[in-house]
Amino acid sequence: MPDRVLTDAMKLTPASDLQTVLAAWHDATVRLQQTHQTLRAEVRRLTDELEVKNRELARKNRLADLGQMAAHVAHEVRNNLVPVTLYLSLLRRRIAGDAECRDVLERIEAGFSALDGMVNELLQFTSDRDPLWRTFSLGKLVAEVLDSLAPQLAAQGIQPVGELSAEEHVIADRDMLRRALLNLSLNAVDAMPRGGTLTVRAIRSSRGVDLQLLDTGPGLSEETRRRAFEPFYTTKPGGTGLGLAIVYRIAEAHGGQVLAANAPSGGAVFTLTIPHRRLPEEAAA
Repeated sequence: MPDRVLTDAMKLTPASDLQTVLAAWHDATVRLQQTHQTLRAEVRRLTDELEVKNRELARKNRLADLGQMAAHVAHEVRNNLVPVTLYLSLLRRRIAGDAECRDVLERIEAGFSALDGMVNELLQFTSDRDPLWRTFSLGKLVAEVLDSLAPQLAAQGIQPVGELSAEEHVIADRDMLRRALLNLSLNAVDAMPRGGTLTVRAIRSSRGVDLQLLDTGPGLSEETRRRAFEPFYTTKPGGTGLGLAIVYRIAEAHGGQVLAANAPSGGAVFTLTIPHRRLPEEAAA
């Protein structure tokens, strides 16, 4: 830009009138101002991008620390649960004829079942294995997960709607994707205690397959939308805050992403993106 200003200045001769000089000066000033504004905008964009990257790096470091701690706690708790479960089984045999004692024992067992569920969540969260890539029907997987939830959906008056066919295939880790789909579905079920509709659909794009789950619940607050995938963040009484964090890690393992938003028609929508990929034998063909 300075070279252009200099070139413009060199075109002026002693015979140039004042109006020509002022016009050239104004033109150069405008161009310099435009360049300055462009540079400022680029600096702001790069600064914002760097801030996002720094937050993401800090988040990953926290996740790594939390993962190590959670894995240690989960394994220690599970090791101690095994003998306690055995003792409860022996105790049940001894009090088989005492209805009152059996009732107390069932409450204790329910507590241990909840604790075991939390341990499983922790172990899922700390699992750091690579995906086992295979081609499978995404439509059949969705149907399988919704079928497994059928009793709970019926009890709450929730209508499941699967908007994808058995012909919809993806290349991913089926077990991981099943876990992610189950966690997202359970999250939607919790948002509709008085009934509603749970819709699951797939949208293909140039980047991959967007698996979307939409509910007709109250939607997400700004804080919940922003912190939805943070480990141990939960708005549910008794929740572990790990369900959506596990989904986030599964999405990362597949090179994809998961986003939380409010649907235009109401309720929440979670979008899990599964990038396109080819199996090694397909790439070699």
